Amino acid sequence: MLKLLIMWSFIVVANLYYCQPILIQLSQSFGVTYDEVSRIPTLVQAGYAVGLLFISPLGDLVRRRPLLLLLTFLSASLSIGLPLTRSVVAFEALSFLVGIVTVVPQILMPLAADLAPPERRASALSIVLSGLLFGVLIARVLSGIIAEFASWRVVYYMAIGVQFFVLGMLWFMIPDYPQRNKGLTYWGILWSMAKFSVTEPLLIQAVLVNMASMATFTNFWVTLTFLLSGPPYFYDTLVIGLFGLVGMLGVCMAPLVGRTVDKVHPWFATTVASVFLICFHAIQTGAGGINIAAVVIVCFGIDVFRQMQQVSLTSSVFGLEVAARARLNAVLLISIFIGQVMGTSVGTKVFIMYGWRPAAATSLAWAGFCLVVMLIRGPNVRRYTWVGWEGGAEIRKSRLAERYSHDKKEGGGGAAGSRDVEKGAVEAEIEEKPQLDAKEELAPRYNESDKPRRSTGSADGDDERSLVDGETRL
Repeated sequence: MLKLLIMWSFIVVANLYYCQPILIQLSQSFGVTYDEVSRIPTLVQAGYAVGLLFISPLGDLVRRRPLLLLLTFLSASLSIGLPLTRSVVAFEALSFLVGIVTVVPQILMPLAADLAPPERRASALSIVLSGLLFGVLIARVLSGIIAEFASWRVVYYMAIGVQFFVLGMLWFMIPDYPQRNKGLTYWGILWSMAKFSVTEPLLIQAVLVNMASMATFTNFWVTLTFLLSGPPYFYDTLVIGLFGLVGMLGVCMAPLVGRTVDKVHPWFATTVASVFLICFHAIQTGAGGINIAAVVIVCFGIDVFRQMQQVSLTSSVFGLEVAARARLNAVLLISIFIGQVMGTSVGTKVFIMYGWRPAAATSLAWAGFCLVVMLIRGPNVRRYTWVGWEGGAEIRKSRLAERYSHDKKEGGGGAAGSRDVEKGAVEAEIEEKPQLDAKEELAPRYNESDKPRRSTGSADGDDERSLVDGETRL
């Protein structure tokens, strides 16, 4: 099941990035200026932001199977118009709509967290995230290569074909999971997202770190083209594009990153990643425009530790409310989107006006801000504590689980006995564990005829068996 989620996120997210390497060809084909055609990637990302805010939270309201299949169908169908149109305005409008429905990977992230056992949640998230990042990188590579040797329209014909192929395969393979929050309304979902955004200290901490960290990541990769095309390197477009392969090596570290985050407190993983990001951005600030070896090291390092940050932050935030993971994920992703805008706009302006070193120093400052935000609020504070340290600084989840169990016995099983340790770290996993164990005990009782039904109209009992089967197989 996890392999299906990876492939799904990989193929769908690529829609956001096919257009970037072929903007010159689009300009020539439509007979418009570079300035006009540059609106296309902006509109795609704007549509994506709309989808994050208004569509991805539906994972907490409706059945996920029909929602995922519908979004994939709409994405593939809307893509048909892209290679057929002769109007740049129509292309821009379709790009915006494709961006709106390209939120499938962001619905898959909470689904992976639900299916994985608590002790493997970070591993599952890191693997799905790696599929998303591979889609981002490979989309650019494939689009550039195909457009170099054929028409840019072939890029979108390929995208249409692979999306419909995956849609057909998943129609027969993905189980039907039950609705998470019966009785909840769409407007209730949006209201709860706004409420979470101002009342949950852990979520706000994660949002601030995500914004600044993603700004450093985007700033580096956007200004890297300017840096490598100018003195002292003067590399051509092909060589610059190959630096994306270095980023892929960092993405390949996803399994190791996930296993590491699974063993330690998410706060500690995020803080360590922030420290390493400071180190790598310091290398870029000192030697990025002097020695190419420094650039290669930084390409690899920031991919690994930015990924570690995102996995650990997502894992901890998902523990706040198990039934609200899609909404919590939407808030996190909106913060990432804001960080992308910050990194692109501010980083590019600083580079053009002052050069590569001040641009790199801007990323260094943002990375330092991430560390300060993490240190302001300790790992084991109470859920609604905004600033401070309490509950010690233990970083191993196994030791925290033992201490929590002991405190609960001493305190008679009440919240006071647990010292109200924050659910975002360990407590939520302990609470989920008995439920998971109970399902695993029941799972062998089902025979082949009880496997998850593929239709969207299955009964509640079939839905429960679908969820059991998905969790057990993962």
